[in-house]
Amino acid sequence: MGDIAALRGVWNIVPTPFLPDGGLDLASVPGLVSFVRATGVDGITILGVLGEAGRLGDAERTSVLEAVLEAAGGSIPVCVGVSHASTDRAIAFAREAQGAGAHSVMLAPPPLARPTDAALRRHYLAVASAVSLPIVVQDHPASSGVPMSVEFLLALAAEAAQCRVIKLEEEPTPPKTGRLVAGPPEVVVLGGLGGEMLLEELRRGSHGTMTGFGFPEVLVAVVRRWTAGDREGAAAVFDRYATLIRFENQALLNLPIRKLVYQRRGAIAHATVRAPGVPADPGTVADLDDVLRRTGLDAHLAAGSVLPALIG
Repeated sequence: MGDIAALRGVWNIVPTPFLPDGGLDLASVPGLVSFVRATGVDGITILGVLGEAGRLGDAERTSVLEAVLEAAGGSIPVCVGVSHASTDRAIAFAREAQGAGAHSVMLAPPPLARPTDAALRRHYLAVASAVSLPIVVQDHPASSGVPMSVEFLLALAAEAAQCRVIKLEEEPTPPKTGRLVAGPPEVVVLGGLGGEMLLEELRRGSHGTMTGFGFPEVLVAVVRRWTAGDREGAAAVFDRYATLIRFENQALLNLPIRKLVYQRRGAIAHATVRAPGVPADPGTVADLDDVLRRTGLDAHLAAGSVLPALIG
């Protein structure tokens, strides 16, 4: 089995790049991977909700998977989203990810008309028995429609060692984080939701975050300071950029905003969101410009520029 211990720190969920006509922009993938790696993150996650996985055909998924892993070249671990309403398809996706060289997979519960712990258990154990990779259990009922209790998550982790990493996104996240980390010490809890509650999650004992954000190095700086014992320093970095974290994580706008930031930073060529998604409206773009100006980040948008001096 892969190294579950590596699933700590900051894992950046990267967007899937598209051309203006909505086709895959695979030419942007090497630059995207190189850019995100340079921000100091501990890993990359692809084909998640904000990777627009639900808008990709199977052949397109394979193309993105292969392009990212080739660009990563083993220099940074890659977690692959394999969620599907069908257990068989989730297994197929997980096997494909393992065969391509992924470090781990991320699996949300399947949407069920009447979800039960027994049905969820069968789904997760079936995927776990089909591959030897760590499975990041995505607890995000806002997208899956399926709540999972602390008791269920800890029982699943006890039964299947592969399922001991929980990407916790059931709001409010800090209280549930505290209840999960009070369980067996081998359970790893990661936050998400754009890093909006990162400080509070760390205070409750989380092991980092797996999320999208247009300036991943900011989250890296927060987590590294916190784990080094510099809580005041972590809070100072977080507070300085909390306005952008809040702004970027707006419901229904987080993906187009994030893609626009990545484009402006030279990480992808286009900010296209695949239909029926839409780009950020002019008012939102103006608001983003204002936030970047107020945080001083507008001066750091040169192509390929990362910000070690800013957060170091």
